[in-house]
Amino acid sequence: MPAIRKSADLRNNYGKISDFCHKYREPVFITKNGEGDLAVMSIETYEELAGRNELYQLIQDGINDIENGKTLTENEVLKNMESALGN
Repeated sequence: MPAIRKSADLRNNYGKISDFCHKYREPVFITKNGEGDLAVMSIETYEELAGRNELYQLIQDGINDIENGKTLTENEVLKNMESALGN
C-alpha cells in the first residue's frame, strides 16, 4: 500500500520519510491541498526504476527493428565483427 503524506510532513518529518523510502524501497506520495503533488523516493529506487525503463525501451527498440526488417543474418553479423577486428 503506498504511503501518502501531506506536504507539511515533508518539511516536518523529512527524516522519517527518508527512512521509509530507504527501508521499503517505495515512493512516498506527497499531497498539496488534498491533491497528489509529488512522489518522493530514494536515489537507489529511482536509479533502479530509471534503469528498468531504459531496458524496456531498448527491448522495444529491438522489437521495432524486427517488425521493420532492420535485422542482420548471422553471417552478416560475423562479417561485420571480423571486419571491425581487422580480420
